[in-house]
Amino acid sequence: MTNAASPAAKNAPNLAATPTPDDGVRLTDVRVWDETTRPTGPAPDPTRRYTPAEQANGRHLIDVHDHLRSELAQLRDLIDQVASGAIDAGTARSHINTMTMRQNNWTLGAYCESYCRLVTMHHTAEDAMVFPHLRRSEPGLAPVLDRLQEEHHAIHKIIERVDRALVSFVGDPDGLGHLRETVDLLTDSLLSHLSYEERELVEPLARHGL
Repeated sequence: MTNAASPAAKNAPNLAATPTPDDGVRLTDVRVWDETTRPTGPAPDPTRRYTPAEQANGRHLIDVHDHLRSELAQLRDLIDQVASGAIDAGTARSHINTMTMRQNNWTLGAYCESYCRLVTMHHTAEDAMVFPHLRRSEPGLAPVLDRLQEEHHAIHKIIERVDRALVSFVGDPDGLGHLRETVDLLTDSLLSHLSYEERELVEPLARHGL
């Protein structure tokens, strides 16, 4: 089956962790992949019951993704505020100090680069450790894991575009428009990917562990 299953179809009744649905909102017309060709893994056993530890394993992926979503929203807000002149460097510095990823010397570029590194590290950890474990534990997930890795590579290419846009922006404030476009594309792609990954992996992670 190649068409993506609905989030409800992938959710188990006793999982105690609900994958984040894709709201379908897109900020750009650019599509880096065809979402309709995403494979889906085996359906969960509706009679399966999960221990608290198994439930926590499933929830962990959502928690990590929620952190990425939150930081992405803050990144977008910072760009908007800098663009509008609503905040100065001191105010921005104070705001960023409340975030998980702090910078000793605030610049928009430094924060963007820090966020991009976090996304890359998360995907690298999945590719190197989590996905091989799931491949061994559940061979039927192989098409899903292959697709997720392909999307990781595509997202990394977008991150490289964000890096180039940052370099341009630092040297030329007129590059803000291009920076916003690349961050919009990162937003569309990353949020779509995170929702797909949760839909397919939260339940298997509960069964097989991390």
